[in-house]
Formats: sequence, C-alpha cells, structure tokens
Amino acid sequence: MAIDLKSMSRKELEKLLTDVKKALHNAQAKERREARKAAEKAVAEFGLSLEDITEVQKKPRKARKTGPKGPKTKSKPKFANPNDKSQTWTGKGRQPNWYRAEIEKGTKPESMAV
Repeated sequence: MAIDLKSMSRKELEKLLTDVKKALHNAQAKERREARKAAEKAVAEFGLSLEDITEVQKKPRKARKTGPKGPKTKSKPKFANPNDKSQTWTGKGRQPNWYRAEIEKGTKPESMAV
C-alpha cells in the first residue's frame, strides 16, 4: 500500500492528511474502549468496579496570582538628542542611533541628560 506522495496535488495531500487524522482518532477511541473493557473485566474478578478503584480525589486548583491589571507606566526620559530635543531615551534597552553617534563624536552622556 505504498502511496506516491510526490505525484499528489496539494488538495489530495490535504485530504489524505484529514483522512489519516480521522482514522488515527478512531483507532485511539477504539483502543480506549478495549482497554476500559479489559480493565472492567479484571476488576470484576475481585468484585469491584472501576469507580471503586479510581477514587482519585482531585485537588482544587489554586488561583494564579496575576499582576496589576492597569496600563504600564512609561519610564521618564533621561537623555535627549542635542540636535533634536523631541528624540529622547530612557537609558533602558537598546541605545538609539543618535545617542551612539553623539558618544562616538565625543559628547559626554551627562551633557545629553534631561
């Protein structure tokens, strides 16, 4: 039952995939039913039911603590571009190009502080 996948179109491959997924799901369901029947038969020999031996008490889940639900506060700018004061940087994260260029020119960070 060799299938030549290279000669199949995309639509044919997608249909084959969905068919395989359905068949796999059905096979798993069948195996579960058979396993349950075998387990019930084995437990019945001792005069019990599956419910008698599977008295697993589930612990209630603890609620997760979540952080504050408000908007994050923005950091205040610490540095400003001497050539264009609208360009600022908080000093966190990646350095902006204008900041690196000024440092390479020899400008002191203190002189760009806001």
